[in-house]
Amino acid sequence: MNKNTIKVLVIEDEEFDVRRIRNTVKPYEKINISDVVSSGADALKLLSNNKNTYDVVIMDFQIAGGLMGEELIRAVKKISPQTQIIVITKMTIHQTDFAFANRLIQAGAFWFCTKYPGDIESYIYQPTDFILSIVNAFEKKQLELQHLDSRQKLAKNVQDILASKIIIGESPAIVKLKQQIQQYAQTNASVLIYGKSGTGKELVATNIHYLSNRSLENFIPINCGSIPRDLIESELFGFEKGSFTGAQDSHPGLFERANHGTIFLDEISEFPLSAQSKLLRVLQDGQIDKIGRKQSYTVDVRVISATNKDLEKMVADKEFREDLFYRLNVLQIYVPALEERREDIPELVKYYLTRYSADMGRIPPEIDSEAMELLVNYSWPGNVRELQNVVQRLLFLTREVITPDAVVSAMGIKMVSIEHHQPYQFSKEHVVPLKEIETNFRKEYIRFVRSHCKTDAEAAQKLGLAPPNYFRISKELGLK
Repeated sequence: MNKNTIKVLVIEDEEFDVRRIRNTVKPYEKINISDVVSSGADALKLLSNNKNTYDVVIMDFQIAGGLMGEELIRAVKKISPQTQIIVITKMTIHQTDFAFANRLIQAGAFWFCTKYPGDIESYIYQPTDFILSIVNAFEKKQLELQHLDSRQKLAKNVQDILASKIIIGESPAIVKLKQQIQQYAQTNASVLIYGKSGTGKELVATNIHYLSNRSLENFIPINCGSIPRDLIESELFGFEKGSFTGAQDSHPGLFERANHGTIFLDEISEFPLSAQSKLLRVLQDGQIDKIGRKQSYTVDVRVISATNKDLEKMVADKEFREDLFYRLNVLQIYVPALEERREDIPELVKYYLTRYSADMGRIPPEIDSEAMELLVNYSWPGNVRELQNVVQRLLFLTREVITPDAVVSAMGIKMVSIEHHQPYQFSKEHVVPLKEIETNFRKEYIRFVRSHCKTDAEAAQKLGLAPPNYFRISKELGLK
Protein backbone atom coordinates (compact mmCIF):
# COMPACT_ATOMS: atom_id res chain seq x y z
CA MET A 1 0.00 0.00 0.00
CA ASN A 2 1.30 3.47 -0.89
CA LYS A 3 2.70 5.37 2.08
CA ASN A 4 0.43 8.29 1.17
CA THR A 5 -2.66 6.09 1.39
CA ILE A 6 -4.91 7.15 4.24
CA LYS A 7 -5.76 4.08 6.33
CA VAL A 8 -9.16 4.39 7.98
CA LEU A 9 -10.84 2.42 10.78
CA VAL A 10 -14.64 2.74 10.87
CA ILE A 11 -16.54 2.22 14.14
CA GLU A 12 -20.22 1.95 13.21
CA ASP A 13 -22.98 -0.51 14.24
CA GLU A 14 -25.42 0.37 11.45
CA GLU A 15 -24.71 -1.45 8.18
CA PHE A 16 -26.70 1.23 6.35
CA ASP A 17 -24.32 3.96 7.60
CA VAL A 18 -21.23 1.85 6.88
CA ARG A 19 -22.45 1.55 3.30
CA ARG A 20 -22.98 5.32 3.09
CA ILE A 21 -19.42 5.96 4.38
CA ARG A 22 -18.03 3.58 1.75
CA ASN A 23 -20.05 5.31 -0.98
CA THR A 24 -18.81 8.73 0.12
CA VAL A 25 -15.10 7.86 0.03
CA LYS A 26 -15.21 5.40 -2.91
CA PRO A 27 -14.26 7.94 -5.64
CA TYR A 28 -11.12 8.90 -3.69
CA GLU A 29 -8.53 6.14 -4.15
CA LYS A 30 -6.16 7.70 -1.63
CA ILE A 31 -8.60 6.83 1.19
CA ASN A 32 -8.66 3.17 2.17
CA ILE A 33 -11.17 1.80 4.68
CA SER A 34 -8.92 -0.85 6.20
CA ASP A 35 -11.30 -2.23 8.85
CA VAL A 36 -14.86 -1.86 10.14
CA VAL A 37 -15.99 -2.79 13.65
CA SER A 38 -19.38 -2.44 15.31
CA SER A 39 -18.40 -1.76 18.93
CA GLY A 40 -15.97 0.32 20.94
CA ALA A 41 -14.49 -2.74 22.64
CA ASP A 42 -13.68 -4.36 19.29
CA ALA A 43 -12.13 -1.10 18.09
CA LEU A 44 -9.83 -0.83 21.11
CA LYS A 45 -8.75 -4.44 20.76
CA LEU A 46 -7.93 -3.88 17.08
CA LEU A 47 -6.04 -0.66 17.84
CA SER A 48 -4.05 -2.34 20.64
CA ASN A 49 -2.96 -5.15 18.32
CA ASN A 50 -2.18 -2.81 15.41
CA LYS A 51 -0.68 0.30 16.97
CA ASN A 52 0.04 3.15 14.56
CA THR A 53 -1.66 1.24 11.73
CA TYR A 54 -4.61 3.59 11.29
CA ASP A 55 -4.33 7.24 10.31
CA VAL A 56 -7.97 8.18 10.87
CA VAL A 57 -10.83 6.72 12.91
CA ILE A 58 -14.37 7.49 11.73
CA MET A 59 -16.77 6.68 14.56
CA ASP A 60 -20.44 7.00 15.32
CA PHE A 61 -21.00 8.97 18.52
CA GLN A 62 -23.83 6.72 19.71
CA ILE A 63 -22.90 3.09 19.30
CA ALA A 64 -23.99 -0.23 20.79
CA GLY A 65 -22.00 -1.93 23.53
CA GLY A 66 -21.81 0.73 26.24
CA LEU A 67 -18.37 2.18 25.33
CA MET A 68 -19.12 5.23 23.17
CA GLY A 69 -18.92 9.01 22.86
CA GLU A 70 -16.21 10.96 24.66
CA GLU A 71 -15.19 7.90 26.67
CA LEU A 72 -14.40 6.00 23.47
CA ILE A 73 -12.56 9.01 21.98
CA ARG A 74 -10.30 9.24 25.05
CA ALA A 75 -9.66 5.49 25.00
CA VAL A 76 -8.64 5.59 21.31
CA LYS A 77 -6.29 8.55 21.89
CA LYS A 78 -4.72 6.82 24.88
CA ILE A 79 -3.80 3.79 22.75
CA SER A 80 -2.84 5.72 19.61
CA PRO A 81 -2.26 9.43 20.39
CA GLN A 82 -1.46 10.49 16.81
CA THR A 83 -4.51 8.78 15.23
CA GLN A 84 -7.10 11.43 14.30
CA ILE A 85 -10.79 10.92 15.09
CA ILE A 86 -13.76 12.14 13.06
CA VAL A 87 -17.13 11.75 14.78
CA ILE A 88 -20.36 11.28 12.85
CA THR A 89 -23.65 11.82 14.71
CA LYS A 90 -27.37 12.43 14.30
CA MET A 91 -27.39 14.54 17.48
CA THR A 92 -26.75 17.83 15.68
CA ILE A 93 -29.05 17.34 12.72
CA HIS A 94 -31.42 20.15 13.74
CA GLN A 95 -29.10 22.37 15.76
CA THR A 96 -25.67 23.95 16.05
CA ASP A 97 -24.50 22.74 19.42
CA PHE A 98 -21.20 24.49 20.28
CA ALA A 99 -21.04 23.00 23.77
CA PHE A 100 -21.32 19.50 22.28
CA ALA A 101 -18.61 20.27 19.72
CA ASN A 102 -16.34 21.62 22.44
CA ARG A 103 -16.76 18.42 24.48
CA LEU A 104 -15.70 16.34 21.49
CA ILE A 105 -12.63 18.46 20.79
CA GLN A 106 -11.57 18.42 24.44
CA ALA A 107 -11.94 14.64 24.50
CA GLY A 108 -9.51 14.45 21.54
CA ALA A 109 -11.65 14.44 18.37
CA PHE A 110 -10.28 16.19 15.29
CA TRP A 111 -13.67 17.05 13.74
CA PHE A 112 -17.32 16.03 13.72
CA CYS A 113 -20.11 16.07 11.16
CA THR A 114 -23.87 15.55 11.12
CA LYS A 115 -25.19 12.39 9.47
CA TYR A 116 -27.53 12.97 6.55
CA PRO A 117 -31.09 11.78 7.25
CA GLY A 118 -31.91 8.14 6.47
CA ASP A 119 -33.72 9.02 3.24
CA ILE A 120 -30.40 10.08 1.68
CA GLU A 121 -28.88 6.72 0.85
CA SER A 122 -25.88 7.74 -1.24
CA TYR A 123 -23.72 9.69 1.26
CA ILE A 124 -23.10 9.91 4.97
CA TYR A 125 -22.42 13.67 4.73
CA GLN A 126 -21.66 16.35 2.16
CA PRO A 127 -18.96 14.50 0.15
CA THR A 128 -16.46 17.35 -0.43
CA ASP A 129 -16.42 18.44 3.22
CA PHE A 130 -16.21 14.85 4.44
CA ILE A 131 -13.24 14.03 2.17
CA LEU A 132 -11.46 17.26 3.08
CA SER A 133 -11.86 16.51 6.76
CA ILE A 134 -10.25 13.06 6.27
CA VAL A 135 -7.34 14.52 4.23
CA ASN A 136 -6.81 17.30 6.80
CA ALA A 137 -6.90 14.76 9.63
CA PHE A 138 -4.26 12.68 7.83
CA GLU A 139 -2.00 15.73 7.35
CA LYS A 140 -2.41 16.64 11.01
CA LYS A 141 -1.28 13.15 11.97
CA GLN A 142 1.82 13.50 9.77
CA LEU A 143 2.67 16.84 11.39
CA GLU A 144 2.23 15.36 14.86
CA LEU A 145 4.51 12.45 13.96
CA GLN A 146 7.17 14.85 12.64
CA HIS A 147 6.88 16.93 15.79
CA LEU A 148 7.12 13.80 17.95
CA ASP A 149 10.19 12.65 15.99
CA SER A 150 11.82 16.06 16.47
CA ARG A 151 11.08 16.02 20.20
CA GLN A 152 12.49 12.51 20.52
CA LYS A 153 15.68 13.56 18.73
CA LEU A 154 15.99 16.61 20.98
CA ALA A 155 15.38 14.44 24.04
CA LYS A 156 18.13 12.06 22.88
CA ASN A 157 20.44 15.03 22.38
CA VAL A 158 19.67 16.08 25.94
CA GLN A 159 20.53 12.59 27.20
CA ASP A 160 23.77 12.65 25.19
CA ILE A 161 24.66 16.05 26.68
CA LEU A 162 23.97 14.82 30.22
CA ALA A 163 26.08 11.72 29.55
CA SER A 164 28.98 13.92 28.44
CA LYS A 165 28.49 16.33 31.37
CA ILE A 166 28.36 13.71 34.09
CA ILE A 167 29.45 14.73 37.59
CA ILE A 168 32.05 12.20 38.75
CA GLY A 169 32.35 11.10 42.36
CA GLU A 170 30.52 9.48 45.26
CA SER A 171 31.99 11.43 48.18
CA PRO A 172 29.44 12.84 50.68
CA ALA A 173 30.01 16.35 49.29
CA ILE A 174 29.30 15.24 45.70
CA VAL A 175 26.29 13.11 46.70
CA LYS A 176 24.83 16.21 48.37
CA LEU A 177 25.64 18.30 45.28
CA LYS A 178 23.87 15.84 42.97
CA GLN A 179 20.81 15.81 45.24
CA GLN A 180 20.66 19.61 45.17
CA ILE A 181 20.94 19.63 41.38
CA GLN A 182 17.99 17.21 41.09
CA GLN A 183 15.91 19.33 43.50
CA TYR A 184 16.73 22.69 41.94
CA ALA A 185 16.10 21.38 38.42
CA GLN A 186 12.43 20.98 39.33
CA THR A 187 12.00 24.71 39.97
CA ASN A 188 12.37 27.90 37.94
CA ALA A 189 13.99 29.88 40.77
CA SER A 190 17.32 31.66 40.33
CA VAL A 191 20.36 29.71 41.50
CA LEU A 192 23.70 31.10 42.71
CA ILE A 193 26.62 28.67 42.48
CA TYR A 194 29.63 29.23 44.75
CA GLY A 195 33.02 27.58 44.37
CA LYS A 196 36.68 28.10 43.57
CA SER A 197 37.94 28.37 39.99
CA GLY A 198 38.08 25.03 38.21
CA THR A 199 35.61 23.20 40.47
CA GLY A 200 32.98 22.78 37.74
CA LYS A 201 30.40 25.50 38.34
CA GLU A 202 29.36 25.58 34.67
CA LEU A 203 29.02 21.79 34.77
CA VAL A 204 26.56 22.15 37.66
CA ALA A 205 24.58 24.84 35.81
CA THR A 206 24.46 22.65 32.68
CA ASN A 207 23.07 19.71 34.66
CA ILE A 208 20.41 21.89 36.31
CA HIS A 209 19.24 23.14 32.90
CA TYR A 210 19.19 19.77 31.10
CA LEU A 211 17.39 18.06 33.98
CA SER A 212 14.70 20.77 34.06
CA ASN A 213 11.52 21.25 32.05
CA ARG A 214 13.47 23.79 29.96
CA SER A 215 15.87 21.12 28.70
CA LEU A 216 14.72 21.36 25.06
CA GLU A 217 15.27 25.13 25.03
CA ASN A 218 18.52 27.10 24.78
CA PHE A 219 21.20 27.03 27.46
CA ILE A 220 23.41 30.09 27.02
CA PRO A 221 26.54 30.40 29.17
CA ILE A 222 28.18 33.83 29.47
CA ASN A 223 31.41 34.77 31.23
CA CYS A 224 30.72 38.25 32.56
CA GLY A 225 34.42 38.96 32.89
CA SER A 226 35.12 38.32 29.21
CA ILE A 227 32.73 40.97 27.82
CA PRO A 228 34.06 44.56 27.74
CA ARG A 229 32.09 46.64 30.24
CA ASP A 230 30.95 49.16 27.65
CA LEU A 231 29.48 46.35 25.51
CA ILE A 232 27.82 44.19 28.14
CA GLU A 233 24.38 45.87 27.89
CA SER A 234 24.21 45.55 24.11
CA GLU A 235 25.42 41.92 24.24
CA LEU A 236 22.95 40.85 26.93
CA PHE A 237 19.92 42.95 26.03
CA GLY A 238 20.45 43.72 22.33
CA PHE A 239 19.92 46.86 20.27
CA GLU A 240 17.83 48.17 17.39
CA LYS A 241 19.14 49.21 14.00
CA GLY A 242 20.37 52.82 14.02
CA SER A 243 20.28 53.10 17.83
CA PHE A 244 23.93 54.24 17.83
CA THR A 245 26.77 54.83 15.39
CA GLY A 246 27.71 51.52 13.79
CA ALA A 247 24.39 49.78 14.58
CA GLN A 248 23.66 48.88 10.95
CA ASP A 249 21.37 45.99 11.86
CA SER A 250 19.22 45.01 14.81
CA HIS A 251 20.97 42.67 17.23
CA PRO A 252 19.10 40.20 19.46
CA GLY A 253 20.60 40.09 22.93
CA LEU A 254 21.62 36.90 24.70
CA PHE A 255 18.56 37.12 26.97
CA GLU A 256 16.35 37.22 23.87
CA ARG A 257 18.10 34.14 22.47
CA ALA A 258 17.65 32.38 25.80
CA ASN A 259 13.89 33.03 25.91
CA HIS A 260 12.09 30.03 27.49
CA GLY A 261 15.50 28.55 28.34
CA THR A 262 18.31 29.23 30.78
CA ILE A 263 21.09 31.81 30.87
CA PHE A 264 24.21 31.11 32.92
CA LEU A 265 26.09 34.18 34.16
CA ASP A 266 29.52 32.98 35.17
CA GLU A 267 31.73 35.30 37.23
CA ILE A 268 28.68 37.38 38.14
CA SER A 269 30.92 39.43 40.46
CA GLU A 270 32.40 41.01 37.30
CA PHE A 271 28.98 42.30 36.17
CA PRO A 272 29.34 46.13 36.06
CA LEU A 273 27.32 48.20 38.51
CA SER A 274 26.09 50.38 35.63
CA ALA A 275 24.18 47.44 34.08
CA GLN A 276 23.01 45.73 37.28
CA SER A 277 19.73 47.65 37.39
CA LYS A 278 18.73 46.22 33.99
CA LEU A 279 19.61 42.71 35.10
CA LEU A 280 17.54 43.26 38.24
CA ARG A 281 14.53 44.25 36.11
CA VAL A 282 14.82 41.06 34.08
CA LEU A 283 14.82 39.01 37.28
CA GLN A 284 11.92 40.94 38.82
CA ASP A 285 9.58 41.44 35.86
CA GLY A 286 11.07 39.56 32.91
CA GLN A 287 11.36 42.95 31.15
CA ILE A 288 14.20 43.71 28.72
CA ASP A 289 15.14 47.28 27.84
CA LYS A 290 16.66 47.00 24.39
CA ILE A 291 18.93 49.85 23.28
CA GLY A 292 17.08 52.04 20.76
CA ARG A 293 13.66 50.51 21.49
CA LYS A 294 11.08 52.70 23.20
CA GLN A 295 9.04 49.85 24.64
CA SER A 296 10.43 47.03 26.74
CA TYR A 297 9.63 43.43 25.86
CA THR A 298 9.08 40.36 27.99
CA VAL A 299 11.21 37.23 28.16
CA ASP A 300 10.87 34.03 30.15
CA VAL A 301 14.44 33.13 31.16
CA ARG A 302 15.77 31.24 34.14
CA VAL A 303 18.96 32.80 35.49
CA ILE A 304 21.74 30.71 37.02
CA SER A 305 24.83 32.60 38.15
CA ALA A 306 28.21 31.61 39.59
CA THR A 307 31.05 33.24 41.46
CA ASN A 308 34.31 32.42 43.21
CA LYS A 309 34.07 35.69 45.19
CA ASP A 310 32.35 36.61 48.44
CA LEU A 311 29.35 38.46 47.04
CA GLU A 312 28.06 39.36 50.50
CA LYS A 313 31.32 41.19 51.19
CA MET A 314 31.04 42.91 47.80
CA VAL A 315 27.53 44.04 48.79
CA ALA A 316 28.87 45.40 52.09
CA ASP A 317 31.65 47.22 50.20
CA LYS A 318 29.07 48.73 47.78
CA GLU A 319 30.62 46.86 44.85
CA PHE A 320 27.46 44.83 44.12
CA ARG A 321 23.78 45.75 44.43
CA GLU A 322 22.13 44.24 47.48
CA ASP A 323 18.71 43.86 45.81
CA LEU A 324 20.31 42.07 42.84
CA PHE A 325 22.24 39.76 45.17
CA TYR A 326 19.04 38.62 46.87
CA ARG A 327 17.33 38.06 43.49
CA LEU A 328 20.23 35.91 42.28
CA ASN A 329 20.64 34.05 45.56
CA VAL A 330 17.16 32.47 45.85
CA LEU A 331 18.73 28.99 45.80
CA GLN A 332 22.40 28.40 46.57
CA ILE A 333 24.81 25.59 45.69
CA TYR A 334 28.37 25.21 46.90
CA VAL A 335 30.73 23.25 44.65
CA PRO A 336 33.48 21.70 46.79
CA ALA A 337 37.15 22.10 45.92
CA LEU A 338 38.97 18.94 44.89
CA GLU A 339 40.99 18.87 48.13
CA GLU A 340 37.65 18.66 50.00
CA ARG A 341 36.78 15.41 48.23
CA ARG A 342 40.07 13.58 47.78
CA GLU A 343 38.27 10.21 47.79
CA ASP A 344 36.87 11.11 44.34
CA ILE A 345 40.32 11.68 42.77
CA PRO A 346 40.99 8.03 41.72
CA GLU A 347 37.59 7.84 39.99
CA LEU A 348 38.15 11.22 38.30
CA VAL A 349 41.62 10.20 37.08
CA LYS A 350 40.35 6.92 35.63
CA TYR A 351 37.36 8.65 34.01
CA TYR A 352 39.50 11.25 32.25
CA LEU A 353 42.14 8.68 31.27
CA THR A 354 39.41 6.64 29.57
CA ARG A 355 37.77 9.68 27.96
CA TYR A 356 40.93 11.28 26.60
CA SER A 357 42.35 7.91 25.49
CA ALA A 358 39.20 7.32 23.46
CA ASP A 359 39.64 10.75 21.85
CA MET A 360 43.21 9.77 20.93
CA GLY A 361 42.15 6.35 19.64
CA ARG A 362 44.25 4.39 22.13
CA ILE A 363 43.83 2.02 25.08
CA PRO A 364 43.90 3.75 28.50
CA PRO A 365 47.16 3.09 30.36
CA GLU A 366 47.27 1.45 33.78
CA ILE A 367 48.27 3.62 36.74
CA ASP A 368 50.79 2.63 39.39
CA SER A 369 49.48 2.72 42.98
CA GLU A 370 52.27 5.10 44.07
CA ALA A 371 51.47 7.35 41.12
CA MET A 372 47.83 7.43 42.18
CA GLU A 373 48.87 8.23 45.73
CA LEU A 374 50.82 11.24 44.47
CA LEU A 375 47.74 12.46 42.62
CA VAL A 376 45.49 11.95 45.65
CA ASN A 377 47.82 13.79 48.00
CA TYR A 378 48.47 16.77 45.72
CA SER A 379 46.74 20.03 46.76
CA TRP A 380 45.17 20.74 43.31
CA PRO A 381 44.92 24.56 43.49
CA GLY A 382 43.39 24.51 40.01
CA ASN A 383 40.85 21.85 41.06
CA VAL A 384 39.26 19.52 38.49
CA ARG A 385 40.37 21.72 35.58
CA GLU A 386 44.01 21.28 36.64
CA LEU A 387 43.48 17.54 37.09
CA GLN A 388 42.16 17.31 33.52
CA ASN A 389 45.27 19.06 32.21
CA VAL A 390 47.57 16.74 34.17
CA VAL A 391 45.76 13.63 32.87
CA GLN A 392 46.13 14.84 29.28
CA ARG A 393 49.87 15.40 29.83
CA LEU A 394 50.18 11.91 31.33
CA LEU A 395 48.77 10.41 28.14
CA PHE A 396 51.47 12.14 26.11
CA LEU A 397 54.18 11.00 28.52
CA THR A 398 53.02 7.39 29.03
CA ARG A 399 52.05 4.46 26.81
CA GLU A 400 51.28 1.52 29.11
CA VAL A 401 51.79 2.24 32.84
CA ILE A 402 51.71 5.64 34.56
CA THR A 403 54.60 5.84 37.02
CA PRO A 404 55.33 8.29 39.85
CA ASP A 405 58.05 9.87 37.68
CA ALA A 406 55.49 10.49 34.94
CA VAL A 407 53.13 12.13 37.45
CA VAL A 408 55.90 14.43 38.73
CA SER A 409 56.77 15.38 35.16
CA ALA A 410 53.11 15.92 34.19
CA MET A 411 52.54 18.18 37.17
CA GLY A 412 55.47 20.36 36.07
CA ILE A 413 58.01 22.29 38.08
CA LYS A 414 56.39 24.18 40.93
CA MET A 415 57.18 27.75 41.95
CA VAL A 416 57.78 27.88 45.70
CA SER A 417 56.95 31.53 46.31
CA ILE A 418 57.04 34.51 43.98
CA GLU A 419 56.55 36.87 46.91
CA HIS A 420 59.98 35.86 48.32
CA HIS A 421 61.54 35.78 44.84
CA GLN A 422 62.58 32.14 45.19
CA PRO A 423 63.42 30.58 41.83
CA TYR A 424 62.23 27.34 40.29
CA GLN A 425 63.82 24.20 41.65
CA PHE A 426 65.34 22.29 38.72
CA SER A 427 66.07 18.58 38.57
CA LYS A 428 68.52 16.94 36.18
CA GLU A 429 66.55 13.69 36.42
CA HIS A 430 63.35 15.35 35.19
CA VAL A 431 64.18 17.80 32.43
CA VAL A 432 61.01 19.47 31.20
CA PRO A 433 60.70 21.11 27.73
CA LEU A 434 61.22 24.87 27.73
CA LYS A 435 57.73 25.49 26.35
CA GLU A 436 56.20 23.65 29.32
CA ILE A 437 58.33 25.65 31.77
CA GLU A 438 57.13 28.87 30.12
CA THR A 439 53.50 27.71 30.24
CA ASN A 440 53.77 26.76 33.92
CA PHE A 441 55.41 30.07 34.78
CA ARG A 442 52.68 32.07 33.00
CA LYS A 443 50.00 30.00 34.71
CA GLU A 444 51.48 30.41 38.21
CA TYR A 445 52.18 34.10 37.71
CA ILE A 446 48.70 34.92 36.42
CA ARG A 447 47.19 32.92 39.31
CA PHE A 448 49.44 34.84 41.76
CA VAL A 449 48.45 38.25 40.34
CA ARG A 450 44.76 37.32 40.26
CA SER A 451 44.85 36.21 43.91
CA HIS A 452 45.92 39.74 44.87
CA CYS A 453 43.24 41.53 42.84
CA LYS A 454 39.54 42.04 43.50
CA THR A 455 38.45 41.50 39.89
CA ASP A 456 39.63 40.00 36.60
CA ALA A 457 39.62 43.52 35.14
CA GLU A 458 42.08 44.69 37.80
CA ALA A 459 44.33 41.68 37.19
CA ALA A 460 44.26 42.31 33.44
CA GLN A 461 45.24 45.94 33.99
CA LYS A 462 48.20 44.98 36.22
CA LEU A 463 49.36 42.44 33.65
CA GLY A 464 49.02 44.99 30.84
CA LEU A 465 46.35 42.94 29.04
CA ALA A 466 42.98 43.87 27.57
CA PRO A 467 40.20 42.03 29.51
CA PRO A 468 39.23 39.78 26.54
CA ASN A 469 42.92 38.80 26.06
CA TYR A 470 43.28 38.13 29.78
CA PHE A 471 40.22 35.85 29.68
CA ARG A 472 41.47 34.04 26.53
CA ILE A 473 44.96 33.43 27.98
CA SER A 474 43.50 32.31 31.34
CA LYS A 475 41.25 29.85 29.54
CA GLU A 476 44.12 28.49 27.44
CA LEU A 477 46.12 27.93 30.64
CA GLY A 478 43.24 26.14 32.34
CA LEU A 479 42.56 28.91 34.85
CA LYS A 480 38.99 29.49 33.62
